[in-house]
Amino acid sequence: MSAVIECDSVVKQFGALKAIDGLTFSVEAGEVFGMLGPNGAGKTTMVRLINGLLAASGGRLRTLGFDPITQGDRVRAHTGVLTETPSLYERFSARDNLLLFGRLYHVAPEKLTGRVDAVLRDLGLAERARDKVGGYSKGMKQRLAIARALLHEPQILFLDEPTAGLDPEAARHVTDLIEKLSREGGRTVLLATHNLTEAQRLCDRVAVLNQGRALAVGTPAQLSRDLWRSTWLDVELRGVNGGAPTDRLLAQVRAVPMVKAAAMEGHSLSLQVESEEAIPQMVAHLVRLGAQIVRVNPREHTLEEIYFALQEQAEKAV
Repeated sequence: MSAVIECDSVVKQFGALKAIDGLTFSVEAGEVFGMLGPNGAGKTTMVRLINGLLAASGGRLRTLGFDPITQGDRVRAHTGVLTETPSLYERFSARDNLLLFGRLYHVAPEKLTGRVDAVLRDLGLAERARDKVGGYSKGMKQRLAIARALLHEPQILFLDEPTAGLDPEAARHVTDLIEKLSREGGRTVLLATHNLTEAQRLCDRVAVLNQGRALAVGTPAQLSRDLWRSTWLDVELRGVNGGAPTDRLLAQVRAVPMVKAAAMEGHSLSLQVESEEAIPQMVAHLVRLGAQIVRVNPREHTLEEIYFALQEQAEKAV
């Protein structure tokens, strides 16, 4: 893969306020990249900088190889943006909204009708295409806004809180669509969201932001390893060879140098080892101790746990 967005020590100041403070990250072609952070972290400002709607105060920024400030028109010709509160003409039909925005996006006239029909169909709005948007549910309006962002077949799609305020069914429809756009369409998606469960499901990598700075950038698995060197394992046992009692096995496990903690409940053994790399050695050692292993499940930290651990570290560092 190659980087389609490159941010190197980017700074954006509004008077005395430094909204973006030396932010560095890149986004690879075809990935779903999440920008996570509280209100005021710089997520929306960063989307505007990447699309050339604001000029950076410092650092280097490239989108699809273009300078967003001097080549903003070329950038925006290849990007689609869904804002947190998308504006639609509610007295127009969905079809008329898309025909209007298609002309603003400079979609070729001979292609426009076909593109409008295609995105309405793909977003499940074809049957309501001629209805006025004012009669749409919030979920339908959100799908129409995504259809608008996709009209000109952008290489990069920017989604700012795409499921905010939606009921669970509508939100699931939108996240399914985002997943399809990336996995099947090969489109790069930059997702700015507060919804950590949604980000966990969709994102290949994330940047956790705080006050315009990146606290960490990487896959959830990478960030977890950086935060917590040790790993918890849940080991399901059928028993112990020779009929030895499991409490004896527990005592033997606790004596192993790589084990930091261990507990037994029935035939379920939970233990904390010093690192992920120690897991194969630990499993082999359990077998030598006579454990009849049914399955081994390393526990994974959720993105929510990672996010709050990073934010807590940032608060303590102030």
